[in-house]
Amino acid sequence: MSTPSLSALPIRRLTPRDLKACADLSEDRGWPREEHKWGLLLSAGTGYGIDDPDGNSLIGAYVVTQYGPFQRPALAAIGMVLVAERYARRGIGRRLMQYAIEEAATTPLTLHATPTGRPLYEQLGFKVIGRAEMVRGHFTAAGPLPGIATRSATAEDLSAILRLDTEVFGHDRMHVITRLPAFTDQLRVAEADGEIVGYAGAWPNMETHVVGPLVARDTDTAKALIASLGAGTDRPLRTDIDVRHTELLAWVKEHGLESVAFNAVMAYGTAELPGDWTRRFAPLTVAAG
Repeated sequence: MSTPSLSALPIRRLTPRDLKACADLSEDRGWPREEHKWGLLLSAGTGYGIDDPDGNSLIGAYVVTQYGPFQRPALAAIGMVLVAERYARRGIGRRLMQYAIEEAATTPLTLHATPTGRPLYEQLGFKVIGRAEMVRGHFTAAGPLPGIATRSATAEDLSAILRLDTEVFGHDRMHVITRLPAFTDQLRVAEADGEIVGYAGAWPNMETHVVGPLVARDTDTAKALIASLGAGTDRPLRTDIDVRHTELLAWVKEHGLESVAFNAVMAYGTAELPGDWTRRFAPLTVAAG
């Protein structure tokens, strides 16, 4: 198939019915299938893809998760940008990203870029504004742990979690946060003087539990939440921590997690992300911010 024919293939919106095709595309590129995560992204966000004219598969896809007022988003996160191996290096990824930028219009964009993807995003005008370190391993509760009270979240906690999350993230994420009780295997809150001062989830991803979101008033609260999540699973933990949180990164490495990779946090149309990064320790997933 020639390049002009590829450029003429339509980009369409994906739906939850495309879940298997998205998982197949992930597997085609050597990624885990991540059906659980794809399910969340396709319901809380909007997926876009290009169908292979020779069959029922996708040759490329990405997901956008918007935040802020409904129909007037203030920020959008791009994730899961994938092109089938047989169509790699033929301009599909660039076309998808250009489409994403056009569709966003004036809405600022953010994404987490691997070293492989970063050059394309830079060519399209994205700027590096930060970095995140992925860590992974079995959490070991060695030595004294922070004496901050944590417990399982209840339905009555949801409004307080939403208020805290909006304050820290900088925009309303109700359509994502309200899905956490069903999406996560554990959802915990930290309390002080009867007030919720942090929350974190752990959700299943292949053989690991991913810690995210992780929002906390300070580093000790973040430590207490991670420790409580680690105590509740036999799986390795995995999370992506903003590298500015050096104390937390050193602590998790002392407790069994090891560095896996670094991703660049990039933005288009804004010089920095909103909210309070000092209390935003890890995203729900790098695909959704």
